[in-house]
Amino acid sequence: MTTSSKMGSIKNAKAPGIREIANALGTSIGTVDRALHGRSGVSARTKARVLRMAEQLGYKPNIAARSLKLNRNVRIAAVLPREIAAFFDPLRGGIRTAAEEVVGMQVTLDFVNYPHLGSGDLPALENAAAKHYDGILFTPGRPHELAPVIRRIVAEGTPMLCVASDAPESGRIACAAVDAYTSGALAAELLSHKLHLPSHVATITGELATFDHAEKLRGFAASLALYAPHLTLLPAVESHESPEDAYRQTIALLKSKTRPDAIYISTANSLPVLRALEEQKQLGRVQVITTDLFQELVPLLESGKVLATLYQRPHAQGKIAFETLLGHLMEKDKPVKTHRLAPHMILRSNLPLFVNRLADSSTAAAG
Repeated sequence: MTTSSKMGSIKNAKAPGIREIANALGTSIGTVDRALHGRSGVSARTKARVLRMAEQLGYKPNIAARSLKLNRNVRIAAVLPREIAAFFDPLRGGIRTAAEEVVGMQVTLDFVNYPHLGSGDLPALENAAAKHYDGILFTPGRPHELAPVIRRIVAEGTPMLCVASDAPESGRIACAAVDAYTSGALAAELLSHKLHLPSHVATITGELATFDHAEKLRGFAASLALYAPHLTLLPAVESHESPEDAYRQTIALLKSKTRPDAIYISTANSLPVLRALEEQKQLGRVQVITTDLFQELVPLLESGKVLATLYQRPHAQGKIAFETLLGHLMEKDKPVKTHRLAPHMILRSNLPLFVNRLADSSTAAAG
């Protein structure tokens, strides 16, 4: 095979690497590696040929290659709630997967857990900051209260990246989360197609001080007004991620004079709400849209008792968050991208495509 034909085959590859450059030049991988990383043992002429071929093929060094050059250890803390476990366990699994995929450097990953959003997050964050990690991943429950602390930690030299929710005015370097406004908007639009008569619609959220929850409600209310002015939105119910509060408040809601014809549960804390609906014999009568996916929800989606769920892709959120923070630590001079993931709407028809992810996520979280 000639050099030109090798080049033609390499150009069609998605991500050319050191091996493809070596094949195109007819030289060894070791020679290419030394030339790309400025090591001795390569002539100036060979180095120029390697760099020219790398440019022609569109070679881009990955984080692992950059970390080899830096030859350093990195310590990262992930400060996250334990509850709701159906969401945060697979999110931890995504972070762990990303950490295990790093090669060429030593990464220390520590999980610092606290009970749930808004409960114990501040001392957990202060504990992590005191250990002077290179970077911190964090889910902010009450961003306005935590913003001064985050700003101080960042000013002291520890970059912080929000995951699963945001604290946009805190000085965090970026955020990786599902697009919360779009999640709420999707739920409202789906209900506008389902409910054609004047009806009452309720939302059950975690805590509206949390950016993610507030954005979901904002998107839901705006889309409901736009697409379904015949639907009346009831005051939001804040469960504070407490299963007991969610159950008790749902019972009260179902017994009120303005019993809802539909409920959008914008948090993963949906099981107590569904239990209350079942006990009141309203499950299947009240249209329900939930958030995220876990095993107990599968038969309810299959039977149609739950209309749909909005999957927030927690494993992907965790993986992207870790990779983004690590990328920043490797190249601090480059801007950091905020990732807003598109939520996946799961209905009966596409549920089989997602069920396997439950087993994959639980395996990753337990690993």
